[in-house]
Amino acid sequence: KQIGLSKYKNIDSSQGMVFRFPKANYYPFWMKEMKFPIDIIYIKDGKIVTIYKNVPKPIDNSNPIIYNSTAPADTVLEVNAGLSQKYSFKEGDKVSFLNI
Repeated sequence: KQIGLSKYKNIDSSQGMVFRFPKANYYPFWMKEMKFPIDIIYIKDGKIVTIYKNVPKPIDNSNPIIYNSTAPADTVLEVNAGLSQKYSFKEGDKVSFLNI
């Protein structure tokens, strides 16, 4: 979980990474060693609670910015930057994961 998408140079626009947690809580994420910008989407009980759009790759990996949800979350979805805007995702939207 600590490495996440940082092991990739880029991902296809139809791909992302899902992090599921056993209970809803405040789970911090960072962009350490990331090579491309992403959107970080926090989800609880199938609804979006927080979206960080266009999170840039870090300038300084020794002191990365920590991102956290504004409410407890049980799932985090990372996708290419701009996808949440392209598809008009917003807090409160329902989310379901199919075929994963």
